[in-house]
Amino acid sequence: MIGAFGKNSATVNISRSRCNIRDQEKDPENPQGFENPEGLEQVHKKIMKNTSESGKTRWHILLGRLFTELLTPTGVSVLTEFPVMTGSPQADILLLRKKSGKWTREQADILPDGIRDSSAQHILIEFKYTESVTKETFLQILGYETFYRRSRSLAETDVQSFVISARTPESRVLKALGYLPSEKKGVYRNDLWMLAGIPLLCLNELPPEPHNVLVKCFASRKKEKMAAFGALRCLGFGMLRPQVQWFVKGLLRYWISEKGGYMETAELTPEKVMEMGKMWADLILSGLPPEEVLSRYKPEERLRGLGPEEVLSRYKPEERLRGLTEEEIEAYLLKIKKKGTKKRR
Repeated sequence: MIGAFGKNSATVNISRSRCNIRDQEKDPENPQGFENPEGLEQVHKKIMKNTSESGKTRWHILLGRLFTELLTPTGVSVLTEFPVMTGSPQADILLLRKKSGKWTREQADILPDGIRDSSAQHILIEFKYTESVTKETFLQILGYETFYRRSRSLAETDVQSFVISARTPESRVLKALGYLPSEKKGVYRNDLWMLAGIPLLCLNELPPEPHNVLVKCFASRKKEKMAAFGALRCLGFGMLRPQVQWFVKGLLRYWISEKGGYMETAELTPEKVMEMGKMWADLILSGLPPEEVLSRYKPEERLRGLGPEEVLSRYKPEERLRGLTEEEIEAYLLKIKKKGTKKRR
C-alpha cells in the first residue's frame, strides 16, 4: 500500500497467524485505549453542529475523496462530478483516469478486487450506498459509459464501468439481471453481452485484504465496517499518510455516533469528515504519554526540524561519545587541536 501509506513503506501483507482480522472488530473506535468516550462525542457534535439537517449526503463524493487521497499521489486522476458528454449535466459517478492501461504495483495495492484487475484507462464507477442495486442502476451506468466513450472517441477497451454496492444485493435481483459470483469473493460478473463488461462489487462480501480494506470502510454492515477498520489498525493507522488517516478516522467517528439517529438526515461532506478525523486524532493523542506518542514515529521522524547542535545539547559529554571507538575520539581531538593551532597563527 505504498500510495496510501508513507512513501518509504513496502507493500503490506497481513499474516493471519499474527493478526486475526476478525478479532480486530473489538473496540475499533478506540484503538489506542483512549478512555474518554464523552470527549470523542463532543468532538463529533462540535463538527456537525453547523451541518445542514436537510442536506442529503452524496456518498459518491465521499468515496471519491478517499480515492483522491489514495490515487492522486500515484498519478491517477480522480473526478467526482463531470459531464459524460459535451453540454450534458454532470453525472453522479466517479471517474478514475490513469496514464496507461496497466495499473502500477503502487496503484494496484490500494484498489479493490475487480477494479485492480481492469486494463481500461478510464474507469467509471456508480456507487450505491443507501440505495439498492436495480435494473435502472445498470441501464444508467451503461448509458453513461456509451455517451462518455463516444463523446471522446474512445475505443470500447479504453473504458470500463463498475457498480459498487454498499448493501448486499438481493439474490432475486442478481438472478433477474444475470449476475453470478466470480472466482473473487464479492465480485459478480454477467455473461449477457450488454452487461458483460460491467462487474458488480459488493462491499459486504469483499474479503478484508489489504487492497480492499479502505474501500470496505463504506460497507453497509457494521460487522464488515469493523473488520475493515480492524484490519487497518492491524496494518497500522500510523503508517497511513495523514490525509488518508484523518479521512478514515473521521468516517469511523461518524458511523459510531450515528446510533442516535439524528445524524442520518444531516449532510456529510469530505471537509467535515477530515475535520472530525483530525480533531479526534488530536484528542486521542492528548490522552497519551509523550513516550507512547513518540514510539509511533521512526527516529529520523522524531528529529525532523532539529539541528545537530540542538539535539546534542540535550546530552552529557559522555553520552555524546557513547558508541565511538577510542580511535575515532582521538582522531576528532587531533582535528580540534589542528584547528586551534591554525587560529592562533
